[in-house]
Amino acid sequence: MAEHQDFAIVDARLLDPASGREERGAVLVRGGLIADVVWGQGAPETPQGLERRDARGLLLAPGLVDLRAFLGEPGAEFRETLGTGSQAAAAGGVTTIVCRPDTDPPIDDPAIIDFLKRRARDKAIVNVLPCAALSKGIQGKEITEFGLLLEAGAVAFGDGAKAVRNPQLMRRAMIYGRDFDALIMNHVEDPDLRGSGVMNEGEFATRKGLPGIPREAETVMLERDIRLARATGARYHAAMISCADSVELVRRAKADGLRVSCGVSINNLTLNENDVGDYRTFCKVSPPLRLEDERLAMVAALAEGVIDVVVSDHDPQDVETKRQPFADAADGALGIETLLAAALRLFHAGQVPLPVLLAALTQRPAALLGLGCGRLVKGAPADLILLDPDAPFIVDKRTLKSRAKNSPFDEARLQGLVRTTIVAGRVVYENAAV
Repeated sequence: MAEHQDFAIVDARLLDPASGREERGAVLVRGGLIADVVWGQGAPETPQGLERRDARGLLLAPGLVDLRAFLGEPGAEFRETLGTGSQAAAAGGVTTIVCRPDTDPPIDDPAIIDFLKRRARDKAIVNVLPCAALSKGIQGKEITEFGLLLEAGAVAFGDGAKAVRNPQLMRRAMIYGRDFDALIMNHVEDPDLRGSGVMNEGEFATRKGLPGIPREAETVMLERDIRLARATGARYHAAMISCADSVELVRRAKADGLRVSCGVSINNLTLNENDVGDYRTFCKVSPPLRLEDERLAMVAALAEGVIDVVVSDHDPQDVETKRQPFADAADGALGIETLLAAALRLFHAGQVPLPVLLAALTQRPAALLGLGCGRLVKGAPADLILLDPDAPFIVDKRTLKSRAKNSPFDEARLQGLVRTTIVAGRVVYENAAV
């Protein structure tokens, strides 16, 4: 990877999600950090020694922080690698990825984290941070060594796409994690209530002849976790919620002062169960796509601030696991390269203000992890994107940079092209098309 570059980006439309401030200005970058932010000036004098880059009025914002993505390594390189996943991330404006721990072997040992850090240093062009397994082997029987894993570089704990079924194990993990102020993340879907379900329970599933997944599979586990968070005082994050009842549970927890947060997948935010259509397996995800009323509840909760973060839930799958009957196909969809453009649908529809939307993609996830990125302030990491939020394009799965091609947005018309992605002062992606 190239060394840090020093430059000034001028004539940009600056947007700082942390403050909501948005106006014309310039950003100076030195040594991989934001050296200064100049508000209210389109083209200030460029300090000596700095290359001058004209943004031509494009939106300049912090790079995205994605709290949930499967990057394949170790053990599933046929689905994705740190190289291909980071290339896709950079093209989508994502500068920091938290990778899921349910790899093979799982990220449950400091040696695995060390391996990932070395591989990311050599192969990735964006920041890659590991979420460590909450239970050894992701078996849900014994908690991992949080202290050693944090020391090695873990930023959170969870079992990836597997829910922590045992309430006693979750309680112990919260007590243990509280002593380190660690973030506990859970995939809130009770496997017993899900049963053999493969899509949202309701009329549509019945007409399709498919077994349904009730909303209670999510809300029962979420309420359990919130009660345990109340009892232990732990920092708890519901990885993804998908229904209005879950919103109410999180809203009450926050009103009670609990250290509870939640995310939503871009899939549940922008798609509904009707997108499954004629058994489109690219739309088979977990949590499942819900009713349109539930999707609108997610949008409203994001605008209100009840939902803290938006994640890609990037889950590449190979052809063999998706080219199956719907009930037999694997869960999962690509998401990291189209995350920002799909999210901008909500802005263009007038449903979520742009500063609020970008905060859920940048500043809020960064704050949950205690990172310094996600803000346009002096001294922050120079992880930045130049974005044309109005530029239209049609998603073509064949041109996506991910190793897999299972995008639910294939052939969709989206608006919002990332023109430049910068990580620690290095330009890692440029789309010169205008």
